[in-house]
Amino acid sequence: MDWNRVEGNWKQAKGKVKEQWGKLTDDDLDVIAGKRDQLEGKIQERYGKAKDEAKKDVDDWYNSQIWQ
Repeated sequence: MDWNRVEGNWKQAKGKVKEQWGKLTDDDLDVIAGKRDQLEGKIQERYGKAKDEAKKDVDDWYNSQIWQ
């Protein structure tokens, strides 16, 4: 999995992330700035998920996206 795509296109990916995880604020997304570990941490915090569950959610989301 090449997470660099997300980091490199964070402005575009941000909208998709917000659609998936609506509890994340714009400020959260600015702090995350495309960093996967930050995204997983915020998902854990906002949704009360375990670390493994947040990681799986991010994996599932990433794999469901159509990357240019």
